[in-house]
Amino acid sequence: MLSTTQVAKALNVNPSTISRWRSLGTGPRVYWLGPSCPRYREEDVLEWLERNAA
Repeated sequence: MLSTTQVAKALNVNPSTISRWRSLGTGPRVYWLGPSCPRYREEDVLEWLERNAA
């Protein structure tokens, strides 16, 4: 499971962008391991990228 920082680095965006996408419901699927512990599966991030490719 990837952290917000790891996903941001992989996508070359700021971690705050990932947080904003998460709050808007427009980013990759998120799993909560705790109240302040969002995590992302690599497969979900790749799938999200394919769906949102320009």
